[in-house]
Amino acid sequence: MSLLDSLGSRECWLAFLQYKSSLGVKKSFCKELEEFISSEGYLQVYKNISYGGSFALPQKKIVNKIGKEKKRVVYTYPFAENITLKLLTYLMLRRYDSLFSNGLYSFRPGRNAKDAIKYLITRKGISGKYAYKVDISNYFNSLPVENLLPLLEEALEDDRRLYDLLSSLLCEKEVIYGDTVITEQKGIMAGTPLSAFFANIYLNDLDRKFEDIGAVYARYSDDIIVLADSREELDDHISLISRCLSDKGLNVNPDKERIYAPGEGWTFLGFSYKSGIVDIAPITVKKLKKKMKRKANALIRWADRNGLPGEKAASAFIRVFNSKLFEYMSDNELTWSLWFFPVINTDKSLKVIDRYAQDTLRYIISGRRTRSRFNVRYSLLKELGYKSLVHEYYKLKNPVKQ
Repeated sequence: MSLLDSLGSRECWLAFLQYKSSLGVKKSFCKELEEFISSEGYLQVYKNISYGGSFALPQKKIVNKIGKEKKRVVYTYPFAENITLKLLTYLMLRRYDSLFSNGLYSFRPGRNAKDAIKYLITRKGISGKYAYKVDISNYFNSLPVENLLPLLEEALEDDRRLYDLLSSLLCEKEVIYGDTVITEQKGIMAGTPLSAFFANIYLNDLDRKFEDIGAVYARYSDDIIVLADSREELDDHISLISRCLSDKGLNVNPDKERIYAPGEGWTFLGFSYKSGIVDIAPITVKKLKKKMKRKANALIRWADRNGLPGEKAASAFIRVFNSKLFEYMSDNELTWSLWFFPVINTDKSLKVIDRYAQDTLRYIISGRRTRSRFNVRYSLLKELGYKSLVHEYYKLKNPVKQ
C-alpha cells in the first residue's frame, strides 16, 4: 500500500489532528485543520494525486531574514495542497526514519535540536576536544534536484507511486512569483513541508560516514558540527565534509564556518558550550535584541501616528514577544523558551535579554533614553503583562508541586 492512499483516509487525518493537538500547537491551526477535515477538503487533493489531476504550483516569496539587509526565498503551496503535504511528510518521516543515522537530529520523530546538544555535551572529555562547525549556504534552494532524485528513488523503492509524485513536484520548474508564472531552479523549496524529508535524505551518506568511524558528530538540516581529539583528526573530518559537499554541488557559508580549540567552547543551533556551561549563543541574543529594537521603533511610530500613549505601544510589544518567547509559533515549531530552557544550565544570557527588554519598554513608555526612563516602575511593566525570562526559566526548572 502506498502512503498516498492514506491521504484519502479520514481516520488518518483525525490521527494527524490528534497528534498536532497533543503538541500544544496554536489553537487557530488545530481549528483550521479540524474544519479542513470536517469539510473533507483533502479529498480533491487526494483525487488529483491519485488520478493524475493537476497539482497547484508553488508560490515564491522573499522575506526578511535579519533586518532589511538580508532576505531569504521561501515557497508555499495553497492551503489545501500545503496541509496535505504536511500529512504526507508526517507519514514519510515515520515510515522511513530507520534510513537515517543517529547523528541526524532534524525533522525526526522523537529527536530534536535539544537532543543534539545533550548528546554533544555528555561525550567524555568534550571540553578538551577540537570542534568544527559549518553551515551549508542556501542548502534548501540550491540543492541540485538531479542529484537528489536517485537517492530518493532508492529510499522509496517500496513505494513507486510516492516517488513518482515527489519527483514530479521536484522537477516542476514553474513557480508563481507575484502575479506571474516564472521558470527557475528552486531546489527542494525552503518553506514547503516536503523539504524537511529531502534535506534529511540528501546528506544521509555523510551522516553515515561519521557514524561508521565513531566520530562525535551532529547534523540539524544544514548545520553540522564534528569534534575530534586532535587537530590532525579534525582536519580529516573537515576534508571529508568538504569533499562530500563539493561532490553534491553544495557550498559552505564562510561566515558561519568556525574551528574551535580545546577549552575555547563552541556554538551550535543557537546554543553555546564552554567548560560545562550551556548558554544561549551570543549571536542568538544579538538577533533577539535587534528584533526587539525594530519592533519598539515601529510601535513608537504607530503610537505617535494614532495619538496613543506609550503604555499602548508597550502592551503591544509585550504581546508580540510573549507570543514569540513563550507560545508555540506555528504548527510544528517550538517556542523560543521551550527550545532553550530545557538545555541551558545558566541564566546569564537570560538576564541580558531581560535587562534589554525592560529598558526598551521603559523607553517606549517614557519616550526617553535618559535616566528619567527609570521612573517607569517594574510593577507597571508587570501590570502590562511583561514576563521575565529568568523567572519563567526557574519556574520551568523548579515547578511548584501542587
